[in-house]
Amino acid sequence: MHPSHSLLPETPKAENMRDKASLRRHYRQLRRTTPAIHEAIYGAALSFVRRTTTKKSLVGLYWPLANEIDLRPLRTQLPNPMALPQADGKGCLQYKRWSGQNLEKDGCGIPAPSNGSKLQAQEISLLLVPALAVDSSGVRLGYGGGYYDRLRADPLWANVPAWVVLPSNCVRSSPLPQDAWDVPFNGWITEQGSGQVLRPSAS
Repeated sequence: MHPSHSLLPETPKAENMRDKASLRRHYRQLRRTTPAIHEAIYGAALSFVRRTTTKKSLVGLYWPLANEIDLRPLRTQLPNPMALPQADGKGCLQYKRWSGQNLEKDGCGIPAPSNGSKLQAQEISLLLVPALAVDSSGVRLGYGGGYYDRLRADPLWANVPAWVVLPSNCVRSSPLPQDAWDVPFNGWITEQGSGQVLRPSAS
């Protein structure tokens, strides 16, 4: 485990957990009502990868859970090498190359590559990540497992461009609850295209 993973406390602030729990319920329900736009979101993600990477750029995808945008066809539609995350079921996440080999369930029961060495942050050019919601500052609302938080607590992984993929009605202008260990994402991809977080310029 990378030393920086210890920065993530085991128990978040109680008030933030209450807020996040109700927000998760809200956005899970909201996402169930938007399956018709999944194809448009996929098309936006396809265009985004084509526009922002080279053919040799390694892209980190994800295996979709219920009502998440299915990006798996990118592997055959694009020349880019692809990777999938593998979770250990205890809070840690790593990426391995995915080239069509057989997958096995990881520690969270999600199909993942079982063979091959784990990828280093500097080997990956882009991460596409699912989310229940994201705010205009790039703060992501996930499922509460903290896997991406722990991964991106490592400065090397925090430097990998990372974008969440979700419907536009799950992008909030008002802030989501944020904890000290949250590393904001670079932006989001929806059926309307991509939106980028505007970072304040150094004076």
